[in-house]
Amino acid sequence: MTAPLPPPAPEPHHRFWPPGVPHTVRPSAVGLSHYLAVAAERDPDKPAIHFCGQSLSYGALQQRVEALAAWLQRRLGVQPGDRVWLMSQNCPQYVVGFFALLRLGAVVVPVNPMSTATELAWLQQDTDAQVALLAQELLPRVQGLLASGALRAAVVHAYADAMHPSTVGAADSPWPEPFHQPRQALDRAALHGLEDALTEALSAGWRPANDHPGPDALAVLPYTSGTTGHPKGCMHTHGTVLASNLASQIWRGLHSASVFLSVAPLFHMLGMQNGMNLPLTLGATLVMMPRWHAPSAARLIEQHRVSVWTAPPSMVIDFFAQADVLQRDLSSLSLLSGGGAAMPEAVATLLAERFGLRYNEAYGLSETAAFLHANPLHRGKRQCLGMPTPGVVSRIVDPDTLAELPPGEVGELVTSGPQLMLGYWRNPAATEAAFFERDGRRFFRTGDLASVDEDGYYFMRDRLKRMINASGFKVWPAEVESALYEHPAIHEACVIAVDDPRRGETVKALVVLKPAQRGQLSEAQLIAWARERMAVYKAPAWVEFVDHLPKSGTGKILWRELQEAHRQRAQAAPTAPATDPATAPAAAPTSTSV
Repeated sequence: MTAPLPPPAPEPHHRFWPPGVPHTVRPSAVGLSHYLAVAAERDPDKPAIHFCGQSLSYGALQQRVEALAAWLQRRLGVQPGDRVWLMSQNCPQYVVGFFALLRLGAVVVPVNPMSTATELAWLQQDTDAQVALLAQELLPRVQGLLASGALRAAVVHAYADAMHPSTVGAADSPWPEPFHQPRQALDRAALHGLEDALTEALSAGWRPANDHPGPDALAVLPYTSGTTGHPKGCMHTHGTVLASNLASQIWRGLHSASVFLSVAPLFHMLGMQNGMNLPLTLGATLVMMPRWHAPSAARLIEQHRVSVWTAPPSMVIDFFAQADVLQRDLSSLSLLSGGGAAMPEAVATLLAERFGLRYNEAYGLSETAAFLHANPLHRGKRQCLGMPTPGVVSRIVDPDTLAELPPGEVGELVTSGPQLMLGYWRNPAATEAAFFERDGRRFFRTGDLASVDEDGYYFMRDRLKRMINASGFKVWPAEVESALYEHPAIHEACVIAVDDPRRGETVKALVVLKPAQRGQLSEAQLIAWARERMAVYKAPAWVEFVDHLPKSGTGKILWRELQEAHRQRAQAAPTAPATDPATAPAAAPTSTSV
């Protein structure tokens, strides 16, 4: 087992540490699959998953996990260390596949179900995966890989097999057509039905030949959506994933009686950890949604008395924008948390004043198995990344020199802790660039620009590559977006950089108005409103009203996509707007910090 890191020295934030929470958490001596087995042994009849009107108990879940693990081992020869794809929308079969692979000591490669055939071909070469577990509607994407022999086998599931029969094909179902398709015939020798595999293994009484893997075994290989080039696989062991989970459980006071709403995609660390691994290692119950649908979320929270929900701000904003949400009984919801973007001040105030809920903001990355920083429940700060959690040491450094910066200065956030990945899969150059050693610790460079206050709380300023440089003045788009959310007509906003012949770059806001406000607010009115509330170089010089903003599977607004689309349009029709000289700031030295 990996040796634990030395305990962190006293830090400013320890003055505000949650009562009863230790500064470090003892590392687990067992792997993830062992936790599920214990939960099933302790309470086999307890619901583990509620999904589309059907419940799956811990005993039944563990039985299916063991059977599939044994079948994969006997029939397909999956061995410890093998990389195996898992490609599906959220469903119980995803959970069974995930833990069956962990039980074998194989490495789960969670694949975005929106991946194209070209992306999948590259991913197969990078992971050398030979076997895939996937939903049947995704089979056309991998037929070329199966035909060429790059993939030698696929285990296929149908969502409808996990749904209550009354919900399959229901006229009022919010779920798209693939969720209602019955099991389809498989016409290739390399294709195997999941239910057929389970039936064979259960009838024969097969069990995996090996023991549960330990904490140092590689567990999961999530791929980042890198800013340039191909994505990079983050090598996480059972121990690094559990370090994040165990710290989150203790920090937030979670327990086996908690009921989790699981809606963020399981292929992404946010959903994988908070919507699957964390509740199942606790022996808690998760209420799983195939995908986001605000009215269904409200109904399920009320029906199952959901107490814990982790979601990005955009999803929370969508949920509480429902006209009839006040008629729902949401009294069971005790913890609403998330990250990925700051919760706008105006929305946080609405949650507190109208619903009595505080959005517990936190911070993590794929490279840190999600949970890394968080606000204490008893003393949170709004629009804040919180403080380093048990065992974590973070610093703000100069991105060029790595010299530590004092409180209040903006620099790159670097961090060290037991949940850090081992490195990037088959990419030693990227691994070397991402880590450095200091004071006996291995620090990871997050690429996020942040600052820390005198209390030891960290605040996001922006991505290192997202900063807008307006005449030498630094503008953090996240700060401008947060201010825009205070306007009562704005539903969503995204700020991007626009080339400017005088300032170099200037600020543009892409804005979605609330339905009742469309046509009631002009671009000029919003620009004037913004200039009254922020420095003129920060205020948008350009506003564009749009019907919607593109989002990732986890609900994050895809600012890079918007930025790139604007730049391509500008290159195609280079008519750079002139800046208003009466409002433009004078040129500033490039070293100016704002």
